[in-house]
Amino acid sequence: MSFLSQETVSCPYCGESIEVLIDPQETGHEYIEDCQVCCKPIIFNVEVDHAGDLCVMVRDENET
Repeated sequence: MSFLSQETVSCPYCGESIEVLIDPQETGHEYIEDCQVCCKPIIFNVEVDHAGDLCVMVRDENET
């Protein structure tokens, strides 16, 4: 059983800090979640760094 991790990220559109729940089982996957402030779609990438910690990267849908 995995536990959800609460992370704070900055929306790439409006710049607001938002708290999101991340499922560690999503590691290596990309998914979209709408910003809680401006409602625009944020693309999330979840990875595990060399120390074994979750690393959450966000970008807007127009970034490559």
